Amino acid sequence: MTELSTVERMLRRDRALLVTAIGLLFLLSGLYTVFGVGMEMSSIEMTAMRGMRDMPAPRKAGDWSMSHAVLVFLMWWVMMVAMMLPGVAPSVLLHAALQRHAERRGALPAASTTFLGGYLAVWAGFSVLAVLAQWGGEATGLVSPTLMTLTDTVPGGLLLIAAGAFQITPLKASCLVHCRSPMHYLSKHQKPGIGGAFRMGLEHGVYCLGCCWGLMALLFVGGIMNLYWIVGLAAFVAIEKLLPFGRGFSKAAGAALILWGIYVVGMAM
Repeated sequence: MTELSTVERMLRRDRALLVTAIGLLFLLSGLYTVFGVGMEMSSIEMTAMRGMRDMPAPRKAGDWSMSHAVLVFLMWWVMMVAMMLPGVAPSVLLHAALQRHAERRGALPAASTTFLGGYLAVWAGFSVLAVLAQWGGEATGLVSPTLMTLTDTVPGGLLLIAAGAFQITPLKASCLVHCRSPMHYLSKHQKPGIGGAFRMGLEHGVYCLGCCWGLMALLFVGGIMNLYWIVGLAAFVAIEKLLPFGRGFSKAAGAALILWGIYVVGMAM
């Protein structure tokens, strides 16, 4: 009985430490996103400027220094961390539970942290692509360097339609199944060691990216640093992944996005 009580205390301690670490990471990434550390304006200021047009740009469109490119990458990556962590946390905790069940408790903190690191690496890759898209959009005049949003309503409407159409594809459905039910993947693809945990995080993170990349692209419609869109999309992702009606919500939202996009394009014609 004493030995069992000791093990139970260790398991509760490990879970508490992991939940605390995830919560702290979410808090720090959220604060970084809100205050726009290193950027010309904070998210609060950018959100307050929503709907404004023809503002003078702080620099020539597409004329980025290396330091500015790095800051934009950090902005995207940290923002993705803040938006995706609520939906990812159950998978990380489930991975930790499976590690305990496999009696690898000694390596639990490092393995769980590395598993989460795999997710973060996947979203770092997405952030690189987002930075390239933002830079290219600014250079061609499609993206405002000040408001960080598409400058024309037609591309925005087309992006809404594309994101909505993806919501009802079999690929989206397949990725969402893995995101909503990580037990199947994690139990069937257990890999030993720290490297195995990182690889599992990468692989399952790819499903997460496949599920959400279209929604994240909508930040170009509402404003990359617009807090309303950031919070709204984060809530959208969490509902899809965590709530019982998430699958139906995903398809219904896809239809709504398509109709919204058609309306936007139609009004611009």
